[in-house]
Order: sequence, then C-alpha cells, then structure tokens
Amino acid sequence: MDNRNERIRIAYCGAQGSFGQQAARALFPTGELLPCSTFVSAYDRTVRGESDRTLLPLENSYAGEVGATMDLLLRGNLAITDVVEMRVVQNLVAVKGTKIEEIETVISHPQALAQCADYLAAHRFREEIEENTAFAAKKVATIGSHKIAAIASKAAAEAYGLEIIEADVAESRDNTTRFALLAPEPSSKRAGERLVLLFTVLDRSGALIEALKIIANYGFNMKSLHSRPLKEKAWQYYFYVEAEGKGDEIAMLRELAECCSNAKIVGKYLPDVTIE
Repeated sequence: MDNRNERIRIAYCGAQGSFGQQAARALFPTGELLPCSTFVSAYDRTVRGESDRTLLPLENSYAGEVGATMDLLLRGNLAITDVVEMRVVQNLVAVKGTKIEEIETVISHPQALAQCADYLAAHRFREEIEENTAFAAKKVATIGSHKIAAIASKAAAEAYGLEIIEADVAESRDNTTRFALLAPEPSSKRAGERLVLLFTVLDRSGALIEALKIIANYGFNMKSLHSRPLKEKAWQYYFYVEAEGKGDEIAMLRELAECCSNAKIVGKYLPDVTIE
C-alpha cells in the first residue's frame, strides 16, 4: 500500500469526524481526502478518475457485512487492493447540556445502530437512519434539540460542538470495522494475499455445492462466505468469498462458469493489516 504519495486522492463516504475520514487519514497522512455524501458517489469518483482510490467499510465484527459496498463490487469494475481493520468506538452524542432522559430519537448509519442495538432498545429510543455517523452528528447539531441524539465518534462530536452523553455504547468492546481500498487496477501479486471472489450460481440443484467444491479443488481455503440478495431478481442471491491459496485462478474461473451464471475476482489483499 503506497501511503507515502503526497498527491494521492482518496474518496470516502462521510464528513469531518467520520470513521471513514479517520481511516483514510491514518492510511494516507499527506493525501488529499475527498468526502462524499453516499457510498455510490465515493465509488463513482474513482470510476471517473476524480480520485485515485475509494475507501469504504466492508464488514463490522459485530453487525456483519456492509451490503452496500458488496453490491458495488458486484456491479462495478473497481478492485479491492487492500483491506485494513480499525477499532471503532461508538458514542451517544447530543447538544451540550442534554440529559439522557430528554432524548427520544437517535440517528446514525444502520451499521452503527446495529452495533448499539441492545443499548438503544434498553433506553427505548426511536431510531432514525442517516447515511453516515458524521452526517448524523452534524444533523443533531443543526437541529439543536435535546430530544435528538446521534451515534457517532468522539471526533464527530468535537467537530460539531456536541457533548458525549455516554461513551462506548456498542455491544462489543472489540468493535472493529474492516475498510476496503478500491482502485481501477488490482494490486501487484504479493505473497500471502487473499483473493475476493463474487459469484452467482445457476438455478439448478447442487450448483452452490459444486461451486464451493471447485474453489476447494483449486487449493483455495475459504476464510469467509456471505450471501447477498440480487436487487434485480427477487429471492435470488450472489455469494461473496474471501479465500487464501495459490491455485490457478483463471482455470478456476473457467470451471466455475459450468455452474455459475457469473463469477469474478474483485480484488486481493494482505490480511491482518490494522490501523489506529
């Protein structure tokens, strides 16, 4: 990962204080960070050549995969070049002087709300979805009511002049998010890297088992397997696989074509890379 290029441009979803911004700055201390309002707009900036990389959340250790990112990988042509892990601390933040008993509604990104589900349910807060945790904090500051709060980072609270009502409210004390760095071209071959494969199977009995056997037969050890619904076809799914191994990827894809309607490698990364 080239994080020393002073001119590199990184698109991410979020605003000042978002976890995406913090991850991007940690990876590229001297890079130009380009905030975007949605995952799609961040992705498209790199597609159009307006940024060199896009950084998006891929999975959370508690709430699971970030479906919006996986859907973009399925439909688009950007490749994963790196995956990094960052511990995230979710806080209940509100206008200064707010008492917790005054709060009625809590807004945040769906993943953040899911990470704090038990806490929110225990306080019987009404939940409202926002595109990003930092956008949620900014909205709370703009509204200025003691009845509304956000789940966001300490940095977001500071950026928008909010107060942390209660810190670290996620259910898991080891709340970690994996971010994927996306680029127009895949990274060069590196020893020990994992590949990321997406595929849809043909509508016939045993097709999924057949696909998984092919992956194994080519020497790839699957480290994770997720299924996601196809947006354009009700009750049909695609599969996301992360695997390690040194098998013949091209031959594997050719054989997968016998049981899959679509199969493609969408990137490679070195595992166990963490950022503070």
